[in-house]
Amino acid sequence: MKSEKELKQVVREKYSKIAQQEAAVNAASCCGATSPSNKIYNIMMDDYSQVEGYVADADLGLGCGLPTQFAQISKGDTVIDLGSGAGNDCFVARHETGPEGKVIGIDFTPAMIAKARQNADKLGYNNVEFREGDIDDMPVADNTADVIVSNCVLNLVPDKAKVIKEIYRVLKPGGHFSISDIVLQGHLPEALKADAEMYAGCVAGAIQQKEYLGHIEKTGFIDITVQKSKAITIPDDILSKYLSAEEMAAFNKGDTGIYSITVFARKPGEKPPKTKVSLAELQQDDCAPGSGCC
Repeated sequence: MKSEKELKQVVREKYSKIAQQEAAVNAASCCGATSPSNKIYNIMMDDYSQVEGYVADADLGLGCGLPTQFAQISKGDTVIDLGSGAGNDCFVARHETGPEGKVIGIDFTPAMIAKARQNADKLGYNNVEFREGDIDDMPVADNTADVIVSNCVLNLVPDKAKVIKEIYRVLKPGGHFSISDIVLQGHLPEALKADAEMYAGCVAGAIQQKEYLGHIEKTGFIDITVQKSKAITIPDDILSKYLSAEEMAAFNKGDTGIYSITVFARKPGEKPPKTKVSLAELQQDDCAPGSGCC
């Protein structure tokens, strides 16, 4: 297996390429990162098209759930989206927060940040900002967010416990998250675990569901709830690139399950009262001329 730094570079390169691909190509792959399957259906993603706030140009077909649907976002909330891509979850979240709220998307791929900012410009949103950075070392101050969402991204980060600690840090007391991600029950074949492309495809980087939930609990979160779970099936035409016919048969008949889960948890404490932020303050703090954030 590659080092943490090498894995991050693989993911960055893959998702830079994905930013330039058609959404239909991404939707037929494992999180868009592997070669497309010849199957007609989407492997992981849920349909966003009927969700209020949906922006087709910002939907690259990379998700594995609908975290914003479960995120209990209120008007005026500050929301952070981890691994914001072209901005779709941010724009859905913005519909929920309204113009009086604020949404911050974080992504470590420059091409994705550029694409998201272009989409925000087209929409004329001045309270949606995109910041380039790692989600395991967020460019965000402590106690910033009321809500954090993420869609099929934590599995791409080698040190998941570190990301969860960062989520705890940037949430306000009483704040919460709703995150869709890929987890395992049982063990992947070594050929899948060792392949960097499958890591970038969300599968090889997934950990056991029990371990995933354990990291959340150990960090100090409460009210941990699996809001949704669905099984993921990798088509044989993708599996055949990594496994022999015999290995594929054993894998398909075995007890390993790949699941998309949406997890909710809350940071202990009382939420501070919301302070109203004026448009002038938003423009001054987050959308200064030439910043390219809006």
